[in-house]
Amino acid sequence: MNANTVLDRLWTIYTTDNPAVQKVHDTFINSGETVVNDHIAFRTFDNPLINIDILSVPFRNAGYIEKGEYHFKQKKLYAKHFEHPDNKSLPLVFISQLLTSEFSPFLQNIVKKTVESIPKKILQSDELIYSCNSWGIPSYEIYRELLKESEYAAWVYFSGFRANHFTVRINHLHQLDSVEKVNSFLKEHGFKINSSGGEIKGSPELFLEQSSIMAEDIEVQFQEGKFKVPGCFYEFAKRYPLPDGSMFMGFVADSADKIFESTNFKK
Repeated sequence: MNANTVLDRLWTIYTTDNPAVQKVHDTFINSGETVVNDHIAFRTFDNPLINIDILSVPFRNAGYIEKGEYHFKQKKLYAKHFEHPDNKSLPLVFISQLLTSEFSPFLQNIVKKTVESIPKKILQSDELIYSCNSWGIPSYEIYRELLKESEYAAWVYFSGFRANHFTVRINHLHQLDSVEKVNSFLKEHGFKINSSGGEIKGSPELFLEQSSIMAEDIEVQFQEGKFKVPGCFYEFAKRYPLPDGSMFMGFVADSADKIFESTNFKK
């Protein structure tokens, strides 16, 4: 399967389950902008059956190669990003995983049970990144307990494997050619910007500026009934050239750390 086929399928799931992100995309298009995807991101656990190396298989099979790694000590995460060396029009792929050994026995046990409940036919195929929650209806009580330790773990527990977010590359926008203009535009249209660490993460000096909307609340069926929880979000990135003139194509860990909070549960 080629990369565009993989990305199109992920986009369909992403926008179908999270109508607000489609509205953002359409708002840009209706204003005359051209939307180019900068990167796509995934979340998982460090279990060897579902870790970064496993989730990245469909992309590596499509020609992507590993380019960078990142550590998030506060959130206890590890991540890698992948690029396609021959097709620069394809988005970067960013995959993170929770370091479960650094959490409580309760969290570790839930992750273990969750992974054991994934059908083998999914684990043994390229379907994992599209499979969403394949382990059954989640428990809201467990979800709320996981929230006490890790928003990230709680999100993966109910949401499963899907694109956590796509990203608009601001460099390709015409009128909205700065993060400030993008944020103002989105707020004018009723979208809430992630303000953790400031509405703009990064700086030209770091060669990358980012912002994102907060994930919309979506209604999810739990064992105890239907509850609203944060779904997926949309990100926006502006990249700057390095001293040698080439465009910076990596990520800034301190900025990404705050972007993760776009799915924070609204208490």
